[in-house]
Amino acid sequence: KPQLVESGGGSVQAGGSLRLSCVASGYAHMVNCMGWFRQAPGKEREGTVIACSFGDRYTADSVKGRFTITRDGAKNAVDLQMNDLVPEDTAKYYCAAGPVLDSLSRLGDWGNGTQVTVSS
Repeated sequence: KPQLVESGGGSVQAGGSLRLSCVASGYAHMVNCMGWFRQAPGKEREGTVIACSFGDRYTADSVKGRFTITRDGAKNAVDLQMNDLVPEDTAKYYCAAGPVLDSLSRLGDWGNGTQVTVSS
C-alpha cells in the first residue's frame, strides 16, 4: 500500500518561509500527480499547489507568487517552498498523490499531514 510521509512543517512569523517535503513509497511506477492540500481549523480542505508529470498544474490564487512546487523527476517526491507566509496560511498541509489532477482530492493517496503555523 502506498505511503506518503510529509516533513518540514513548523511555526514561523509572518513574512517568513518554510519548505515542506513529501516522499511517497509503495508505488510500482512514477505517480503522475503529486501536490499539496491544506485544511485550516473550521474550513474545508483545499487544493494548494499540484504538479503532474504530463503537464497539468494547479495553484490556488491565494498562494500564487509565494508558493513553489518542485517534483523530483527520479522518484515520487515533491517539495513545497512557501515564502512570504501570512497568518491565513496557517493550516495542516497534506501531501497527495494520484494519477489524475481533477480526482486527486477524492481518489488520491494521502499523507498524515504536517502543521504550519504563521504568527502575526
